[in-house]
Amino acid sequence: MPGTCDSSKKIIWLYLIAAIVSLIGLGDAIYLTIQDITGESLRCTIISGCSEVLSSKYAHVGPVPLAAIGAFAYFVFFSLAILAAFGYGFLRPLLLILVSFMFLATLWLLYLQAFVIGHFCQYCLLSAAVTIILTVLVIMASRLSPRTNV
Repeated sequence: MPGTCDSSKKIIWLYLIAAIVSLIGLGDAIYLTIQDITGESLRCTIISGCSEVLSSKYAHVGPVPLAAIGAFAYFVFFSLAILAAFGYGFLRPLLLILVSFMFLATLWLLYLQAFVIGHFCQYCLLSAAVTIILTVLVIMASRLSPRTNV
């Protein structure tokens, strides 16, 4: 059916676009992780508040920088999205689950910045924007996907 093929191509492109967008989040998270590990101070050029956010008790899970966990999540997302883009449809539900957790974590971290820490970090806001875009792309792709698994 020509209509099914066109819909499938749209889905594949949405996953490919999501994979590319996730690289922005991966780069951001790797940069923050390196800054945390090396102890170098971050330069906030758009808004002030990065040092308050990144030095808060919420910036680590135990000894692990939260940015490192984010980098891992973005890397897994990228990997799954690339595979989904190349037709491995059975991975699409995993991608939806992963992006759901990422979205919920983003909402929690935005809440912490706004109402607990009282400052915003431009790098964290970039990560939040990337995660929101990824969520929209994956939801759009999942709604367009045929009910049968590829």
